[in-house]
Amino acid sequence: MKIFSSKQVYDADKATLKKQNITSDELMERAATQLFNWLHLRLQGGQVKIRIFCGIGNNGGDGLALARQLQEHGYNLTVYIVNYSKKRSDDFLVNLKRLKDKKVWPEFLGDGDDLPEIDREDIIVDAIFGIGLNRPPENWVVELFQHLHRSQAFTLSVDIPSGLFTDAVPSDEKAVVLANHTLSFQVPKLIFFLPETGRFTEQWELLDIGLDSEFLNETDTDYELIGKNEVLSYYIPREKYGHKGTYGHSLIIGGSYGKIGAVHLSGKACLHVGSGLVTTYVPKCGYIPLQTNFPEAMVITDEDEQCISKINFNIDPTVIGIGMGLGKDLKTVQAFSDFLDTNKKPLVIDADALNILSEHKKLLKKIPSKTVLTPHPKELERLIGKWNNDFDKLEIAKAFSKEYDCVLVIKGANTITIYDGKGHVSTTGNPGMATGGTGDILTGMITGLIAQGYTPLQAAVFGVYLHGKAGDISVEKTGYQALIASNVIAGIGKAFLDLFNVQQQDHSAKDAENT
Repeated sequence: MKIFSSKQVYDADKATLKKQNITSDELMERAATQLFNWLHLRLQGGQVKIRIFCGIGNNGGDGLALARQLQEHGYNLTVYIVNYSKKRSDDFLVNLKRLKDKKVWPEFLGDGDDLPEIDREDIIVDAIFGIGLNRPPENWVVELFQHLHRSQAFTLSVDIPSGLFTDAVPSDEKAVVLANHTLSFQVPKLIFFLPETGRFTEQWELLDIGLDSEFLNETDTDYELIGKNEVLSYYIPREKYGHKGTYGHSLIIGGSYGKIGAVHLSGKACLHVGSGLVTTYVPKCGYIPLQTNFPEAMVITDEDEQCISKINFNIDPTVIGIGMGLGKDLKTVQAFSDFLDTNKKPLVIDADALNILSEHKKLLKKIPSKTVLTPHPKELERLIGKWNNDFDKLEIAKAFSKEYDCVLVIKGANTITIYDGKGHVSTTGNPGMATGGTGDILTGMITGLIAQGYTPLQAAVFGVYLHGKAGDISVEKTGYQALIASNVIAGIGKAFLDLFNVQQQDHSAKDAENT
């Protein structure tokens, strides 16, 4: 699913008005109807107090149109106009008149006015600012936002939480509404997936308001949201007459004294994702642990007992994953540099191999084209340098990916895979996966997918999706705190099966929504 910029959303609105021969207030009515349907389905006429706070632009117009529909169905509501400017949008004025025609008289709130009392059991609808906001709210509006938050009432934001910009991080976190749920029109917004902006809404959901499908399909975007539908197109089915050689030979290089487990986890994940063969390359101290606990893998040992000192092997792997538990011994650094001088195989680089690259930037020029790098936040900072905010981070990451022609996997709550100027935003994963070893597993999975014939970009995007889904499936049995990396490996097979799990449509819910 494409993630549109605010300008592209405005262009989609314009294209829809032209192609469908409708007016802007008719499109606004569609949006309000979808908002109403969402609320009505859940409230079923219940007389909970609904307090709708409307701005004076089009977001406020959505709120006013919603208020009118709620009033027509007998809901208990109060409407407030947050009067932060003398300017009003035309559609706001149209819907204000329609609301007054229904004998609903909004309360106007201005600088210095007393703020309304709000009970914890009330519902707040935030329709104050939309995607067009281009400057911080005034101080009295910020105080209103804080007043809403202090009430602890359930807060539903229209399109985006008021106070958020679509292309920048707010300088004052108090100047943004904290939403329990956001109903966003037609397309997701990038701000839902970045750590510095995503925290302003606990949940988000899309409402289809009928924007022109041709425009949406043909418009190219900088970011794409990756869900099941997107990765299904990548999936390579198994061949009836395939054999272990058909699905590639992965070499996992890493480990040092006390960190052999990282190679074990990575190699095991590599097999579970489908690699035909897996060989591990470790220091001598890793031989017995791997042969004992990981019988499916072959083991090659370095001549050094405790670290990787040379990388010499007489096999012909399809792909190499390197770095997990590697350490940064001087002998290891030199061995990695020498390895890059001669290696021509596809690479997936993680952990200490990334840290070595960060400390010896000249080595970056040696990595093969389309090498996959999988840094966690601190490793990313060492690799690409510091950034001012999440938007700045993405631009720096894109430039880095272009300079070194690498696939950059920015790990996080919503992992973003960067390549060729585009970002692929994952929808899977959970806080329970913030535990040691899960990154080693991801590297093994991406390596195993490349072994089977996926391109490096496909393997990274698909691997991130499956990794998160495996964690989501496993956490249902363990809870967040008890989830460990091995649980994620155990969920990989179920993550594959889930790709073909067709959800039964709840027709009763659909019928209720359309009444």
